[in-house]
Amino acid sequence: NFHVMFGCNNITFDGFTVTAPADSPNTDGIHMGRSTDVKILNTNIGTGDDCVSLGDGSRKITVQGVKCGPGHGISVGSLGRYTTEDNVEGVTVKNCTLTATQNGVRIKTWPDAPGTITVFDIHFEDITMNNVLNPIIIDQEYCPWNACNKK
Repeated sequence: NFHVMFGCNNITFDGFTVTAPADSPNTDGIHMGRSTDVKILNTNIGTGDDCVSLGDGSRKITVQGVKCGPGHGISVGSLGRYTTEDNVEGVTVKNCTLTATQNGVRIKTWPDAPGTITVFDIHFEDITMNNVLNPIIIDQEYCPWNACNKK
């Protein structure tokens, strides 16, 4: 599963490295949720899933100088699957390089889900993408393993 997963406030990762095979399933490099004032800086992440993923309740997040690849890119979500989720706000992803990833930057939400969530104040700046299949995605029908109803 996740290499690093947390829900906390005021934490910085600087010069952090995560390495896993490109075909390793569900191996997010860094996943957070219900966290405020998080900085992920000058970090190298290569996995079989998201390099960085932000779950519900992520606020004031900076992802800067991250080298991502292989993997699924940098993701906000997946969101909206549960009624207890909190908004995501104040996210900045900048000066990052994604190489040989399935996605670049994305926001993913579940279709026909009971949750109501707002994602706002999201900034993607100065992102370099090399050999990225889907550079920018807003996926409002995220449904891994066909585990949902796509109404």
